[in-house]
Amino acid sequence: MRTTRRNFLRIAAASGAQAVLAKHTWPLGTDNLRAKLAADPLRPQFHLLPAKNWMNDPNGPIFWKSAYHMFYQYNPNAAVWGDMHWAHATSEDMTHWHHLPVALAPLPGWDDADGCFTGSAVDDRGTATILYTGVKSAAPERATLRDGHNNFREVQCLATSADPQLRTWTKWKHPVIQPPNDPALAGFRDPFLWRQDDHWILGVAAGHFKKGGCVLLYRSKDLRVWVPLHELTSGHWTEKESVNPVDSGEMWECPDFFPLGKKHVLLYSTAGSVLWESGELDPKESKFHSERHGILDHGAYYAQKTQPDAHGNRILWGWIPEKRPDPDLIAAGWAGCMALPRVLSLSADGELEMSMAPEAQSLRSKALTLPNENANSSERNNFLRSVTLDDLRAELLWKASASAVTFVLEDRTGPWWSASIIPHDSTALLHVNGDTVEIPSPTNYEHDFHLLLDASVAELIVDSRHAITTRIYRRPNGPLQIKVSDLAQLKSLEAWQLRPISKDRLTS
Repeated sequence: MRTTRRNFLRIAAASGAQAVLAKHTWPLGTDNLRAKLAADPLRPQFHLLPAKNWMNDPNGPIFWKSAYHMFYQYNPNAAVWGDMHWAHATSEDMTHWHHLPVALAPLPGWDDADGCFTGSAVDDRGTATILYTGVKSAAPERATLRDGHNNFREVQCLATSADPQLRTWTKWKHPVIQPPNDPALAGFRDPFLWRQDDHWILGVAAGHFKKGGCVLLYRSKDLRVWVPLHELTSGHWTEKESVNPVDSGEMWECPDFFPLGKKHVLLYSTAGSVLWESGELDPKESKFHSERHGILDHGAYYAQKTQPDAHGNRILWGWIPEKRPDPDLIAAGWAGCMALPRVLSLSADGELEMSMAPEAQSLRSKALTLPNENANSSERNNFLRSVTLDDLRAELLWKASASAVTFVLEDRTGPWWSASIIPHDSTALLHVNGDTVEIPSPTNYEHDFHLLLDASVAELIVDSRHAITTRIYRRPNGPLQIKVSDLAQLKSLEAWQLRPISKDRLTS
């Protein structure tokens, strides 16, 4: 949920919520809307997104009976935030997706009457089970979410499915966890959980006014009766006043916690950043001791969520939000998409590393490879001049010297996307389309770049540690071509034209 950026739009009639849950099958409405979405050059072609309207946080990704299931926050009635449902898509490879009916919808009179917010899915001894945050309007003194627009009471709810394809869900009759009776509580949402010995441990994003964000822990044997424990860990607020406690660091959102290598990793979002920490979990005390930390993605990326894949790798998902105003979203008829899956690992020194999941390589078609450094400069220049990237569907891998170098994708009118490395004392400054990130200088004096372009989305990972996701809303004037400020500093380059995952940009 993103109440921090969007006014809540309660559009659906109360009588329609149950019908949406049972019958919603992704109708597009008029042929004009279908044609407009299919022709929109800014609409991604191989990122997961709904057939129309608004999406945000990934919810409960799970590998279930040989298929990947992704749920996500979805507004079935408009291309702006509001009326939060859980949409549902499935895939065999985390790349090609098929939409299924909506999994969860708000129910009038229930504790999720004003929205089914973010949560997690687990395998409870063979039963697929969702834990999610339900919200309902409440008096200010009973509300846990007070952001200047809404007064919502947040509770943790449960739903189960007996369907092998997880197409239908049954909600538990009442919330399984109520928020603490604490007037300083600055939020209570986005549950995650893990199995420990013979019981479950559940964490909830929370925080305290004028203190900082935290994760509250609970324990249960059956996922229905929960005993409160203590804080897994906590942080410090920015000491800057804000109506929204997430913006000031008084509350964390979308935490996730999991083992990785010989350590544990905590992810969360607060104060405008998506953060990671690695360290040690004390299993007896259920306390996390942080040792290293950093930023997960420096660009248009939020609401991170992970899952194990079929091979036990830890897969990272994230929401790529829009960077344009609501009137533009309404006019376009869609908003937001899911980031491509990334494989997480830890370096020997405890730094979080990531790479694009190899399943995305199935989209590659035409491949181009730069002649190596032993080739003469005219041969390499001729190669770059011959490369054209059409339809904003491309993947590029390149190595560059740690010396100053700029890599540009440009059309007939000039630069469309660029990345520059500028040495700076013992570090380097990475500039990407106006964003600047300070990164360490590599010991081998080279930087590795991996870029995927998909319409208005550009996902870049540098040195497997630094990610910047960019939104670009200018349609290129002709195919993109590659320009490099100093070709001698370009050690290698591979480029692929990528295939779309559907014929009409509707991902169905």
